[in-house]
Amino acid sequence: MTDLTIRRATGDDLPAIVAMLADDPLGATRESPDDLTPYRTAFARIDADPHQHLVVAERAGRTIGTLQLTVVPGLSRKGSTRTIIEAVRIHADERGTGLGTDLIQWAVGRSRELDAELVQLTSDVTRTDAHRFYERLGFVPSHVGFKLTL
Repeated sequence: MTDLTIRRATGDDLPAIVAMLADDPLGATRESPDDLTPYRTAFARIDADPHQHLVVAERAGRTIGTLQLTVVPGLSRKGSTRTIIEAVRIHADERGTGLGTDLIQWAVGRSRELDAELVQLTSDVTRTDAHRFYERLGFVPSHVGFKLTL
């Protein structure tokens, strides 16, 4: 849709971003939209880091999507830079409209502009619909991810 804007997130976007993070079965167990204090602290760190690109999708002044793109310089792959897409969320009213595709295509395009040679992301093993979505966009499930909660 032509009336869509993807822009850098501001502190004023935090309530909408956190609400989207909390609006699914996994997020509901780990997010706390009633207390934005830890999110404000995290936002300040993200906003100050030039390798972080926290963006929102906005239509008619309403925040309807978000993702975080992280630039990671590396030594592997002959010193190539990669980007990591994290925390992709679409407002419930906008799911199925193509907004997710627009956001991911924005992230891939921005990654090219940043001279990245690889874009990667992880998706919770239970999110099978998301896995099909990413595969339709050309992502390949080439690795097994591991996490350690600290």
